[in-house]
Amino acid sequence: MKRTLSILAFLLMIGMSGFTQAQNGTLRGAIYDEKTGEPLFGVSVLVKETSTGAVTDFDGKFEIQVAPGSYTLQISYISYSTVELTQVEITSGQVTVLNDILMKEEAEELETVTISASAIRTTESALMSVKRNAPNVLDGISASTFRQIGDGDAASAVKRVTGVSIEGGKYVYVRGLGDRYTKTVLNGVDVPGLDPDRNALQIDIFPTNVIDNILVAKSFTADLPADFTGGVVDIETKDFPEEKEMRLSISGGINPSMHFNSNYLKYDGGSTDWLGFDDGTRAIPTGGRTDIPQYAQVVGNPNGPLGQEYQSILRGFNKTLGGYRNSSLMDFGLGFSLGNQIAKGRNTWGYNFAFTYKNETEFYQNAEFNLFAKPANSSETELEALERQRGDYGVNSVLLGGIAGIALKTQSSKFKLNFLHLQNGESKAGQFSFLNTNLGANFEANQYNLEYSERGLSSILLSGTHFLNGRAWEINWKLAPTRSTMDDPDIRFTRFRLPNNTVGTEAGLPARIWRSLDEINLVGKVDLARQISLFQREGKLKFGGAYVFKERDFLIQSFQFPTGSARFDGDPNTILNDENLFQQGNINGVRYDPDFIPNNPNAFNSSISNIAGFVSTEVNPADKLKAVVGVRVEKYNQFYTGTNNTGTIALDNEEVLDDLDFFPTVNLIFNIKENQNLRLSGTRTIARPSFKELSYAEILDPITGRTFVGGLFPETTNGGTEVLWDGNLTPTRINNLDLRWELFQERGQMFSLSGFYKSFDKPIEMVQFLSDPGAFQPRNVGQGTVLGVELEFRKALTFISPSLQNFQWNANLTFTESSIQMSETELRSRRLTAREGQVIEDTREMAGQAPYIINTGISYNKFERGLELGLFYNVQGPTLNLIGFGNRTDTFTVPFHSLNFNLNKTFGADERIRANFGVDNILNSKRQIVFSSYQAQDQFFTNLAPGTEIKFGVSFAF
Repeated sequence: MKRTLSILAFLLMIGMSGFTQAQNGTLRGAIYDEKTGEPLFGVSVLVKETSTGAVTDFDGKFEIQVAPGSYTLQISYISYSTVELTQVEITSGQVTVLNDILMKEEAEELETVTISASAIRTTESALMSVKRNAPNVLDGISASTFRQIGDGDAASAVKRVTGVSIEGGKYVYVRGLGDRYTKTVLNGVDVPGLDPDRNALQIDIFPTNVIDNILVAKSFTADLPADFTGGVVDIETKDFPEEKEMRLSISGGINPSMHFNSNYLKYDGGSTDWLGFDDGTRAIPTGGRTDIPQYAQVVGNPNGPLGQEYQSILRGFNKTLGGYRNSSLMDFGLGFSLGNQIAKGRNTWGYNFAFTYKNETEFYQNAEFNLFAKPANSSETELEALERQRGDYGVNSVLLGGIAGIALKTQSSKFKLNFLHLQNGESKAGQFSFLNTNLGANFEANQYNLEYSERGLSSILLSGTHFLNGRAWEINWKLAPTRSTMDDPDIRFTRFRLPNNTVGTEAGLPARIWRSLDEINLVGKVDLARQISLFQREGKLKFGGAYVFKERDFLIQSFQFPTGSARFDGDPNTILNDENLFQQGNINGVRYDPDFIPNNPNAFNSSISNIAGFVSTEVNPADKLKAVVGVRVEKYNQFYTGTNNTGTIALDNEEVLDDLDFFPTVNLIFNIKENQNLRLSGTRTIARPSFKELSYAEILDPITGRTFVGGLFPETTNGGTEVLWDGNLTPTRINNLDLRWELFQERGQMFSLSGFYKSFDKPIEMVQFLSDPGAFQPRNVGQGTVLGVELEFRKALTFISPSLQNFQWNANLTFTESSIQMSETELRSRRLTAREGQVIEDTREMAGQAPYIINTGISYNKFERGLELGLFYNVQGPTLNLIGFGNRTDTFTVPFHSLNFNLNKTFGADERIRANFGVDNILNSKRQIVFSSYQAQDQFFTNLAPGTEIKFGVSFAF
């Protein structure tokens, strides 16, 4: 009964709040220490004209109900200069928000600082103070900036953070280090993304009006997870929205080379594809069983019980094996969000809800996926083609996402409960010309691919923050269970050998694949912080623990279809016609052959547990010196149940990784001046193999024809006498050293110069499998180092002319030199296949590390008019992608010159309407990866033309 009454009371509060605000206006704000960026607790906020006021809570926030009008606020706190805010305008039934009010501590004579209220609405001063005083190298972007520039989602916003780039419009990379070395978390907690094999969470699904801050930590402290090197990106969602807002957004995009194109390739799926999941149309006809009849058991008696069951299964396979040409649609999206906070007595309730829908179409014409190798004769340098694949393929991707949260703040505690669900469906259809010249099998063929991938993620976050003895003790705890699923139902591959449209083993039999993944993720953590006094100065002691448990079930069941004596005309959709199928009177007809019987290396269960603890102290041993010293310990265990492809090795919940390690961290910050820091940090971190990498799995990408081979598989050559890889995949340990000088100026301007050094012990890289062209495997390779210099600045162009005060130039330039000490096996392999005159050193560059990264842009901001526009450029130098072995040569990414324009505009006095317009890839750059070899012309490994896209959107607040 009490629970029912509480719910009714809460709903009544929501209804009554609208009536109350209709009589008065609401003033909300947040007050911070200018030096530290910490929220100030117990600050007195007085409306001078009415003598009414409030006191800030532990978040530094306050709320005052007052009649409409213009007021002056007097803000006072012991030992701080009093602040007076003038011209604070209050409107009936509306919320006025004053973010980032800064108070300066005065040791001697106290004075009153008078500021116009309009001057603080367009700053993110509190975040700059946090960055300036952070224990580690920190960057970020705040909600106040989202309001000004009108970015619609987190991916659009975070690319404005220095040192950050966005890959595929969804994933964050820091300092050019790839997914293995960059980690994305939500509210400080690990959450697997829609691709469970990525460290990075897909962030374009988060609308900015539910985000409080996006923080990017570029150096390690003991309270952070140890498995990162480039950076940790933390998306913090709002718990208490500043004002009640209901917003509807509509977006679209047109790519002339992809959209409204009558040559677009597609195929008909299920009735719920537009919602991001299959309706059962692509279900496996066996129901996933492994005791199904096989051809050898029924060929002598097709009409017997087993024969009838075999034919029933055979006829249950969907007969569509090829796509068709049709006009493509443009990209479009919808979004809706709702949020508010309600004060009731001494407690405050907050709620957030957001919904996102995106439907995007891509069409790649003349796409290339090739394999090249070095000739057997060492005097020849030009690469020889093994396989060439060229053609068109279309992709339709649907993203459906929802997030809901409720929060409660009392005088000394705060509780949050967040729910998140993401659903993604992606349909592909391809048609290619295929040319094979490998292993003496020379033939041409037409290839047809159909593919569907369905991914879902559901997560709950329950967290609490408690303050004891004022702010002397702070306790934070979080509990986050998550379920992530991935299903690839009925991937279809067909190839006709030309000129007679025959189907056989040499060109490849028709194949069908069902792939599924189900992962459970549970995270719990507790952090405690205690204000202390050391060296007669204030300090902080932090300690805590965390537990992470993950379990994954993975299954692939694939079938091949020998066609027997059937004859075809080149139409893939006729192969499974009834007259071609195995039956009485046609026992040599088309039949199925299950690849997963009797052994299936692609059926495995894997789990990990990670128990962590840390302790760190933040002290000031001298007036201008801060030291943050800590250590983290992680006990990491990974278990595996599965078998290899021959069944000779079978593991039953066997431990494949047992790792206990300590991760020390030292961060020193010397405050040269009030706005200048010199930082020095030395840390140790780790990069661990994923579930997929530490397995016996063999996973085919049907579009590209490339196969991923799990790292547990050994590889030998010369009749087994030479071991190329022993199957013992281990974590990479990284030592990090950073030196950084930074200068902070007004209006968010900054300048920094950094040097960094990283050493990698047994880095994991993708290596080409020597015995199987087109197969790639994660392996530990030698020892590695990265030495880099980073220059970043954000500067208004007033140094050219005062009239350019609204223009800002920002840039992040990174130059690195990486080196890997090759293993004996790799070095010997390279020297045995070297070309005449080629000198093979014992080192090479590191895979995934770009030699340079340039991010720069010029933006124009007229905040009082709600106008922001910018031109942004990004390029990454040629980067080693896949490691060559034997006659397989290295592959490198080709620099992609990304030049994008965007414009955001708000309309109306209360900025209820926001519009945006942008152009991506203005230079029409192509995404290419090439084989590169000594004195040889580069040859395409991958060649895709994404084209130029025009994007636009509008949102309305109610």
